[in-house]
Amino acid sequence: MRDIKETVVLLKKEDEKTIRNIYNEHRRGFLLFANRYDLDKSTILDVYQDAIIALCENAQKGHLDNLSSSLKTYLYSIGKYKIYTLLKKKNSQIKFENIENLQIEYIEYESEEKNREIENLRNGINQLGETCREVLKLFYYQEKSLDEITEMMNYNNKDVAKSQKSRCLKQLKEILSLIHNG
Repeated sequence: MRDIKETVVLLKKEDEKTIRNIYNEHRRGFLLFANRYDLDKSTILDVYQDAIIALCENAQKGHLDNLSSSLKTYLYSIGKYKIYTLLKKKNSQIKFENIENLQIEYIEYESEEKNREIENLRNGINQLGETCREVLKLFYYQEKSLDEITEMMNYNNKDVAKSQKSRCLKQLKEILSLIHNG
């Protein structure tokens, strides 16, 4: 395919041929990549189409002007983020009639103190804003790099992601300090 800067320029112009080429070039690979998630093929196709739309919109907003990864990596990151959001929403919607079948496992911890620490951490995280929860989850739980977080959260550069993570961590530490002292 052509040079990435030329492609971005064409995306900004909403060039149908370029969009169609990107769509066709990455469709099969994305479907194979997304098959590891618990989603049916039509949902995966919807996610892919949404990712293509987001790619075009981000190009128009100038988010791809200094793209440091390949277009494929950027597109897959958008798709992966959309899949996680979809799965998160899907998993949080438990139908009332299924509650009687729900089995809850209790994890025994070595001490009451550890239980309190974990509960305090959960409460602290829940008090954070949605963006902070997402950034910390991506970095610590999903072990995403700052570059990946920059792309997934549509930050201008890696420094913005790093600053956001630091601010969120500082905010969480302050909340935990209040919980421990209060």
